[in-house]
Order: sequence, then structure tokens, then C-alpha cells
Amino acid sequence: MAGEPLSGVDKDEITLGVLDAVHGNSGLSQRSLSRDLGIALGLTNAYLKRCVRKGLVKVSQTPPNRYAYYLTPKGFSEKSRLTARYLKRSFEFYRDARGELEALFLHCAERGWGRAALSGGGELAEVAVLCAMRQGVDIAGIIDPRLSEPRFMGIAVVATPGDLDAIDVLVITDLDRPLAMYESALAVMPAERILAPELLKL
Repeated sequence: MAGEPLSGVDKDEITLGVLDAVHGNSGLSQRSLSRDLGIALGLTNAYLKRCVRKGLVKVSQTPPNRYAYYLTPKGFSEKSRLTARYLKRSFEFYRDARGELEALFLHCAERGWGRAALSGGGELAEVAVLCAMRQGVDIAGIIDPRLSEPRFMGIAVVATPGDLDAIDVLVITDLDRPLAMYESALAVMPAERILAPELLKL
């Protein structure tokens, strides 16, 4: 159907983002919402129309050429449901990530690989740093040219593996582009020294 959100996108997550934004600011513009959600303006428009069509959001025009968006009672209910679902999925992600990374760093410790680097900052890297500490593996640096800060959780951030002193193992922790990180790591590390938690499906 024309105007429907694209398939392959996490529809619930974007819908929750729209409902959260409308709840927080009824006078928001579609352009600012698009920027905040990190999706195209056309997709933002499609999701807003979908929320209005489903009775989750009410729209009014005040003044001319300006729109105000309001959550309906049904919208509040849907926002609560999606929030609970998101939190459950987040908890499951951290639980699974912690278990897989604990096993991965135990594997490193048993082989005497005491100096590791992480490829990719973010949520998975946070879990990896804590798991490495518990297994006595030192994280020498985090490779991620997208991070603007020089340190992440107190650990040096570098742009490439070549910016680090020698490491024993490289652990992929990039949720957005794990395959690209793995393939670039193969240029500087043997495959058996590049590890990744199973949840990345490499």
C-alpha cells in the first residue's frame, strides 16, 4: 500500500520513537522528528500518517501550515505496550551478550591472550569491557573512527588497529556493521585471533 513504512525496518521501534516524540512535544515538525529518529523525512511522514490512521495520534492545524500532534488514549496505551516490549528485548540482549562475551573472554584467558582490542564502540562494547575485566583480559583500545571522544569507558579510542601496540586478539563489538569490521580486521589479524559473540551472526 502506498505510504506504508518500508519493510525490513524495526517498525515497533520507530513507532515507539514517534509516540515518544509526540508525547514530549506536540508542536514538533516532521523534519525535526526525522532528524531525531535518524530516518528519512518520507519515512517519518509515513509513520506519522500510519499512527494517525490507527488512532494513536491526533493532528490539528494551528496556525495555518503548522501542525500539532497529540497522543490519543489509544496512543498512550500503545506507547506503554511498546515500551514494555522494548525493555524486555533490551534485558534479553544484555543477558545474552553478557553470557556470550563471558565465554569469549574465558576462551581468551585460557589461551593466554591477555591483551585484546574491541572493534566498535557502543552498547556491546560496554558489556565486553566489563566481561573482559572479570576474566583478567586487558582491553588495550577500542577501534572506532566514528567515536568523537578520545576515550570510551576510560579506554583509548583509535581509528585503526595500526594505531595500537601489539594485541593478542581482536573482538568485534560493532552492532551496526559487524561484517565490515570483521573483513577489515582480516587485513591485520589472522582469522583465529578475530572473535565475535554469536549474536552478531558472523
